[in-house]
Amino acid sequence: MKIIMLGAPGAGKGTQAKQIAAKYNIPHISTGDIFRANIKNGTELGKKAKEYMDQGLLVPDELTCDLVMDRIAQDDAKNGFVLDGFPRTIPQAEALTAALTKIGQSMDFAIDVDVPDENIIGRMSGRRACLKCGATYHIVSIPPKQEGICDTCGSELVLRDDDQPDTVKKRLDVYHAQTQPLIEYYSKQGILKSVSGTQPMETVFANIVEILGE
Repeated sequence: MKIIMLGAPGAGKGTQAKQIAAKYNIPHISTGDIFRANIKNGTELGKKAKEYMDQGLLVPDELTCDLVMDRIAQDDAKNGFVLDGFPRTIPQAEALTAALTKIGQSMDFAIDVDVPDENIIGRMSGRRACLKCGATYHIVSIPPKQEGICDTCGSELVLRDDDQPDTVKKRLDVYHAQTQPLIEYYSKQGILKSVSGTQPMETVFANIVEILGE
């Protein structure tokens, strides 16, 4: 079962991807993890990616697609995989389709976790993070026991720059311009399924399992 997760930043697609991977015993593949693993292991592809990243440049679509194809060729992905964070643009989606076609494969599902912008801004601006141990909270849904203090290590919690309402709005603008067109792309391929991400996480997951089948 080969699945692509779609959705705006903060829609909860990463959380759902992890749960899908655990239930169906397939790897959860995120481009960030792939980049880090290849760079750490000093692979040829990793060295190429690092050259771009060190200059603060985006890794080109073709190289990103090569890294993803290299990852899905590994043994643990032979029964399928969940892609999270790739493709992000139409050129990346086209590169992925072409690369899979070459090996006689295609994606089975593209699942869009749909959440309105105002909900996402509310969600992300309510996040609080501990910079010391990495624990994350939400002032409404997962509040710390003591306001502003990390339960785990007692350090102060902060609103990260990434979660500031203005920053979230900019990230959403980029999403609508670059990534949202993928919804139409995969709809035309006949593999798009949409779930409402405004429901509780367990309900969203139950809806996804209904789509994928037991």
